[in-house]
Formats: sequence, C-alpha cells, structure tokens
Amino acid sequence: MQKLLGGQIGLEDFIFAHVRGETKEVEVTKTEDALGLTITDNGAGYAFIKRIKEGSIINRVEAVCVGDSIEAINDHSIVGCRHYEVAKMLRELPKSQPFTLRLVQPKRAFDMIGQRSRSSKCPTEAKVSSGRETLRLRSGGAATVEEVPSEFEEEASRRVDDLLESYMGIRDPELASTMVETSKKTVSVQEFARHLDSVLGEFAFPDEFVVEVWAAIGEAREACG
Repeated sequence: MQKLLGGQIGLEDFIFAHVRGETKEVEVTKTEDALGLTITDNGAGYAFIKRIKEGSIINRVEAVCVGDSIEAINDHSIVGCRHYEVAKMLRELPKSQPFTLRLVQPKRAFDMIGQRSRSSKCPTEAKVSSGRETLRLRSGGAATVEEVPSEFEEEASRRVDDLLESYMGIRDPELASTMVETSKKTVSVQEFARHLDSVLGEFAFPDEFVVEVWAAIGEAREACG
C-alpha cells in the first residue's frame, strides 16, 4: 500500500492505481494563461493530473497523460504540496518561456483503461454509476462513501471553477468546492473574504475576485431555487 499514490475516486471517474511507473520529463512553452489542466491530490503529498482540456497547451504535449503524478516543476520538487499550491506555481510561470515538468506515469489498474489515443487526452466520459455517492480513499483511514454535492453545490462549484480558470489559468474543481463550502458558513462578502483568508490565505485573492466569486455563488443559489 505504501506504493499507492491515488487519493479520491469518484464512482463516475475512471480509476487509476497510482503505483509508481515510468518517470518522464517534458518541456512546455506557456503561450497562453490557461494550460488546460485539472489537478487533484491524495492529501498525502502527491498531486496528479485529473483532466486535460481538449485543444489546450497540455493537450498538444503527447507525453502528458491523465493520471500522471507531477513530481517537479523546473527541477523544483512539489512532492508534499497540495493541488492548489501546484496550480498556483503553474499559474505564476511566465508566458512565452519554456518550463519542464517531471511526471510519473502510474501503472494502470485495469486492462480496460488504456493509453489515450492521439485524438483525445482523456478517457471517454462514460457514466459508471447512477447513484448519488462518491467513494473516498484516504491516506490515513478506511474508505468511506459520502453523499455527492447538491445541485446548488455542483452549479456553484462549476461557476467558481470557471472564474478560477480565468484567474489561475488552471481548472481546479476541488478548490472551487472548498470556496463554495466556505461561503455556506458566511452571510456577507466581507465575512466570506475573512474566511477565505483563514482557509486559503496563501493565494492572496484580490478583493475584486472574491466579490466575483461571492456573486457567482449567489447566482447559483438563485438558479437552483
């Protein structure tokens, strides 16, 4: 079990056994703000690629695959960092300059999960379950089955994730969910800003961005009744 790098597995996601496989290094030139990555982590120090947007910068780099663990950026080890810290590092990389990613490609758990084709960076978006639950595998405890987010939480997280992509250049559904969850404990944008600082202060989100996030969450609440 010590070889496992995997963390959270949704019943609607494809499953990877994150057993360390081949190490590879790729060079990427950041020609635009958004790289087209969705990054997650297992809470135990390993961040890996959850999704790659079709037509994005990363999508055009053949060696990068969904499921790869990100081990280093420009030879700087990111082992031990949370996924949002890795996203922040990638966002802050200067445009028009190449950078290197050291990746670890995991061994696949099932024969049904093969390498992506040249035309797609992600497995087919197939539905695996019809339930409303998510299996979570934790690094320091037993697996648990939890309720998936409500309609409001899903819609609010989607809207916040869109804002994060415009601000950070990388989609991050888990960070978006954290921000939505934080908003549920507050009644004003000022209180929301204070709570964000206590939970995600390392991002130093500007006031105008916090206001946009608060408004997006409010709009999602109204849309979902």
